[in-house]
Amino acid sequence: MPDSVAVEQDIRNILDLLSQAARDRPDHVALRCGTATVRWSELSDAVRATANGLRELRPGPGDRLALVSPNGIDWVVAYFAALAADLVVVPGNPAYTGAELGRLLADSGARVLVGTPEVHEATADHTVTRYVVGGAHPAARPFAELRADGDLTAPVRGGEDTAVLLYTSGTSGTPRAAMLSHRALLANGEQLAALDPPPVGPDDVVLLALPLFHAFGLGPGLHAVVRHAATGVLVTRFDAETTLDDLSRYEVSTVLGVPSMYAAWVRRPGFAERFARVRLAVTGAAPLAPETRQALADAGVEPWDGYGLTEAGPVVTSSLVAPARRTTGSVGRPLAGVELRLVGADGEPISAEEYEEDADASPGTDPGEIHVRGANLFSGYWPDGVDGPDADGWWATGDVGYVDEDGDLFLVDRIGELILVSGFNVYPREVELVLVDHPAVREAAVVGAPHPLTGQAVRAFVVLYDGAHVGEDDLIDYCHRYLAHFKCPVGVDFVAELPHSATGKVRKSVLRDTGGRD
Repeated sequence: MPDSVAVEQDIRNILDLLSQAARDRPDHVALRCGTATVRWSELSDAVRATANGLRELRPGPGDRLALVSPNGIDWVVAYFAALAADLVVVPGNPAYTGAELGRLLADSGARVLVGTPEVHEATADHTVTRYVVGGAHPAARPFAELRADGDLTAPVRGGEDTAVLLYTSGTSGTPRAAMLSHRALLANGEQLAALDPPPVGPDDVVLLALPLFHAFGLGPGLHAVVRHAATGVLVTRFDAETTLDDLSRYEVSTVLGVPSMYAAWVRRPGFAERFARVRLAVTGAAPLAPETRQALADAGVEPWDGYGLTEAGPVVTSSLVAPARRTTGSVGRPLAGVELRLVGADGEPISAEEYEEDADASPGTDPGEIHVRGANLFSGYWPDGVDGPDADGWWATGDVGYVDEDGDLFLVDRIGELILVSGFNVYPREVELVLVDHPAVREAAVVGAPHPLTGQAVRAFVVLYDGAHVGEDDLIDYCHRYLAHFKCPVGVDFVAELPHSATGKVRKSVLRDTGGRD
């Protein structure tokens, strides 16, 4: 097993990365967003002043600050300022409904909310100290007013202390907050930096189009830019044409994206020319469709695949680990410092020796649940640290895969029923509960369906009460009242009954394969 990658001795917390960047490259461009440009020294000064303002609120170490807004310079300032003020950051999706945001605030116990006017309006019945970005709201002070003069003492939190609570549905069906420590986030950054070629270096310009509230955008994106004092190009709202223009305008060299982004790009005229300066294109969070991969290849772009989870900080494997021996269809090999094993249905690890003893078996015919171990793993779920790594450091991911004879990992399925829409987790049960709350719906089941742009989309199968009438568009609109856009069905099939097993469980494999006709 590989040895753990050590984090630099003088880097104890995430804020130290920013301090190092400002010290080493004060005049280098840190971030671009629209027409705004911020250098590392300027970013550090803004963070220091904002952290002073946060400390004047008299929070206790470890109190939570909810950060719910699109990508932007204010997002980055608020994030690092919260860490500098010894707070825990709770990033949230600004597309969430009021009910979803309310659960996030209540579960995390956030004392401060930094968000858009829409976010404040949707959470008006929650008592928090409010600061608004991207506009104005009568109940919230402008975010700029948080800044205060004074000398900022170094944060005391670091190491095993929780830095970020990132909510993920996982396989439980209920969004849970993964407790990501400074140790875990720093370790994954070091593991990524050890790749050859490294995804990000000091001379890179990195497209930060992935939302920063997502683990993929936060760790491999923002943290990597800060670690290497590179330049990040923030995208507030993804638009294929605009971001392609950004690639050319800012001479972007590293692109991190999910399949839906690449699918949108390859459909735009002239995308190959605008990708010309990109030295590294990384994809993850969901499988890349073969037609998208081929279109990229035709344009001379080779996307590199990876596999990760929020709970792993997030990257576990990458095809960059052994680029000279890349295997098509795999998600690569574990990063240095990350161990991986497969566990069978009997709870015992599956080893290569088992395949060798059975001449009829191969690694691909007997997949197992993926378990991982490494310094990048989370500390468990908020607030008690439950369901984290076991006593030996192993954590069961809930994903099923196999490892071929070369050591490359292939993903097969999920033990749960998770749907991945543009890399975002959608748990069917959450959608089903909304559907059955409609007075016309007796029973509902939700599955993932292939989608050319988002990888998967939500499709619902509904049984109505006798004599009840409701249209497909009406049910979809109903879901939009209670769920974020990406969680809502793109289609509804009305069926006389759902296929059930002998134990009463809905046979979702039948719905996927036959549309409910058993």
